[in-house]
Amino acid sequence: MVSQELAVVNLTADDYEAIRAVWEASGLPVRAGGRDSREQFERQMAGDLQRAIGVKQGDELVGVVLTTHDGRKGWINRLAVRPEFRRQGIARRLIAEAEQALRAQGMQIIAALIEDDNHASLALFEQAGYSDYRSLHYLTKRDSGSI
Repeated sequence: MVSQELAVVNLTADDYEAIRAVWEASGLPVRAGGRDSREQFERQMAGDLQRAIGVKQGDELVGVVLTTHDGRKGWINRLAVRPEFRRQGIARRLIAEAEQALRAQGMQIIAALIEDDNHASLALFEQAGYSDYRSLHYLTKRDSGSI
């Protein structure tokens, strides 16, 4: 069987189910009742602050990344690749596409938050040129525990 070529695509709110399926298949936690709900995703995609970029093989979405920004700093969020497609450079390609999209929006600083125990993602971002600022503390105040 000949595998189909991988293609980078811009995704829309209509792709929510396919995006969520990639998140779930990759083991990313999905807060379906909170910030990862369809309603929240559609709201976030309605403005110009969030973009969703995917990699497809044929009609199948195999990887996805979200980009957001606050007008001065860009963020790479929710990077996920289906396990059977890992180790093929898809995550690196998604990081590069996310960086390009954020730079096109005027962002000169690009960041990602990665949990301490996610060694594969830490290594991936370090290989892509990101530095770990150990003195940085991520503090959060949430209106709901599920968001």
